[in-house]
Amino acid sequence: MNDRLKKLNNSVWLGLGIGLLIPAILCAIAWYIIHHITYLAKADLLYIGGIAINAYTMQYFFKYNKENIGRGILAATFVCAFVFFAYKVF
Repeated sequence: MNDRLKKLNNSVWLGLGIGLLIPAILCAIAWYIIHHITYLAKADLLYIGGIAINAYTMQYFFKYNKENIGRGILAATFVCAFVFFAYKVF
């Protein structure tokens, strides 16, 4: 895994892409679970779990000195949090 990580370009845009892709996949799974399991119909906090995975991913990239990728993931986390906030308010 380290070999693949070393080959990655240390770019904020790559981090932004990673930071938006991972929560999108996890929130899609959460959406499917919420709409198909009646017991979890009001469990909107599953979306926050999908977004919180970015914290671990960001820490992983910071550990291997890919700071710009980590910064992109952090920016994507704020975007996702804002979208969730807008979803809950409106």
